[in-house]
Amino acid sequence: MRARLLGAAAGVVLTLAATAAPAQAAGYRYWSYWESDGGKTWAYATQGPATARPSDGDAIGFRFAVSEDANDAAKPTTGPDFAGICGGTGEKAGTKRVAVVIDFGTAQDAPQGETPPEPPVKTGCAQVRTDATSAEALAAVAKPLRYDSAALLCGIAGYPAKGCGEQVAEEKKPSGSPKASASATDSASPQADGDGTGGPSVGILVGGAAVLVLGGAALWKARRRA
Repeated sequence: MRARLLGAAAGVVLTLAATAAPAQAAGYRYWSYWESDGGKTWAYATQGPATARPSDGDAIGFRFAVSEDANDAAKPTTGPDFAGICGGTGEKAGTKRVAVVIDFGTAQDAPQGETPPEPPVKTGCAQVRTDATSAEALAAVAKPLRYDSAALLCGIAGYPAKGCGEQVAEEKKPSGSPKASASATDSASPQADGDGTGGPSVGILVGGAAVLVLGGAALWKARRRA
């Protein structure tokens, strides 16, 4: 009898812990920055646009997407075609020409309640002073830009309207339902009393199961004495 009670209670602990487990993090939603020396293939930038200084004839790209890290980041879907983007812009003393590609990404990667602008990819030729940064070249063709207090690029041409580099988690739906889209979560938010969904936390559920274990043991002892 005792073994059955303890086994059942242990099963409750495992079941409740499994059902209350948080969603696995899928990455972060942000603008990745790409560069192309001389208009060649895209390469993930090794420094931010605020410090990078492209040369005349270079191309820079920005892609909004959900990515785990640099190895997982999605490239702009339009190539770094300097000739095609800046072919109609002549050289001018004291300036440089930089081809800019802005890929607003897909609806799947968009923050809740927002839709990527149309067309999904914007290009422009920035003619800026010779010592201008990539951020200045971007601002020349796609205002307004939005940054956070840590100088992280949060929005280009007003998209997205809010948020900046949020952690994203994969939501699981019941079997047979369409695959859930990514939803934003705040990893810094305290969750002392719950998991952010209005339900009880894992600690509370496991604590309740522990009470069942103790109650079952006490009941067994009482019956044995009787």
